[in-house]
Amino acid sequence: MNILVCGAAGFVGKNLCERLKCIRDGKDKTTMLSDIRLYEYDINTSKELLDTYCRDADFVFNLAGVNRPKDPADFMRGNFGFASKLLDTLKKHNNRCPVMLASSIQATLMGRYADGEYGKSKKAGEDLFFDYAQETGAKVLVYRFPNLFGKWCRPNYNSAVATFCNNIACSLPITVNDRSTELELLYIDDLVDEMIAALEGREHRCEFDGIKTVLTEDGRFCSVPITHRVTLGEIVDLLELFSRQSTTLMIPEIANNSFAKKLYSTYLSYLPKEKISFELKMNTDDRGSFTELLRTEKCGQFSVNISKPGITKGEHWHNTKWEFFIVVSGKGLIQQRKIGTDEIFNFEVSGENIKAVHMLPGYTHNIVNLSDTEDLVTLMWANECFDPQKPDTFREPVNKD
Repeated sequence: MNILVCGAAGFVGKNLCERLKCIRDGKDKTTMLSDIRLYEYDINTSKELLDTYCRDADFVFNLAGVNRPKDPADFMRGNFGFASKLLDTLKKHNNRCPVMLASSIQATLMGRYADGEYGKSKKAGEDLFFDYAQETGAKVLVYRFPNLFGKWCRPNYNSAVATFCNNIACSLPITVNDRSTELELLYIDDLVDEMIAALEGREHRCEFDGIKTVLTEDGRFCSVPITHRVTLGEIVDLLELFSRQSTTLMIPEIANNSFAKKLYSTYLSYLPKEKISFELKMNTDDRGSFTELLRTEKCGQFSVNISKPGITKGEHWHNTKWEFFIVVSGKGLIQQRKIGTDEIFNFEVSGENIKAVHMLPGYTHNIVNLSDTEDLVTLMWANECFDPQKPDTFREPVNKD
């Protein structure tokens, strides 16, 4: 399949092209697409290539457009003008392959979008595409995108999310005029998933009730079915929480497919080099060290314990807290004894045969480094974060002797 991406160097184009390259090269096996030849066209591409690409294309993505020109007239020249040239070139070669248009919700020309020159230029492009479909019989897929966000989006341009992510990641100031302002946001990977579905003929169709998207099987327009409605205040609060992770070690709740999960990935993509790595506090003594790694809001915390040769650690129990001990290097012995009894459970552990061992509530437990020469390295997970005001930890040796 020959795929032409116009606007290939832009935010959406770059993400789409990189995904298509992974599919082409066999790195992405989530789709049945195969034998991909990718034509990347952008403002700096030789104009002569557009003719060749339009002759050979089996599918065209028109992601090209103008967002913030110095002259408002450039909206129409950039958004309508190129679309017209693209369709004329396809007609020249009698190529009736499917053509996708990246339009904008502003093309509804409703509400606050009623008088925008950008929206008018996008609406003109839509009308041009629908007329082209009627004239040629070609399949057109017109998508009206809301606000976009994700990796590689340009800050201080046309995305508040990109600007906030970049500035907070780089410790720069941000300005929020109204925290209650709500945005409809579309994540770049959800958009690209829809583009891949469109290539396979599985696009989602819709109509519009004002600026509201209404999914329907026979809709004139197309739509990405997953968007998120969040306020500027909610976005900023999450980003500030993310930015404190290096000091709090707290990973916020990031449920699958949630806005928070997508925003976190976006935020991380803007971190400067000096913030990618950060020091952890190692609590050291003559026995070794203990270091908290990560904390979570609802799922406890992760730590790493290093025991020197011959050292025994632990010798305590918990009422409610429970843990996993996972030895990843060295050779050790984990012992547990139920409080009030004499029976001891012994578990030999090593980095050569990694296993997870429960530390049971109501059982005093320890971990012994059996080596005379090697450190014992143990990853530990506790079902709750340590609270010094309520540690739920009580000293008692496993072996009474």
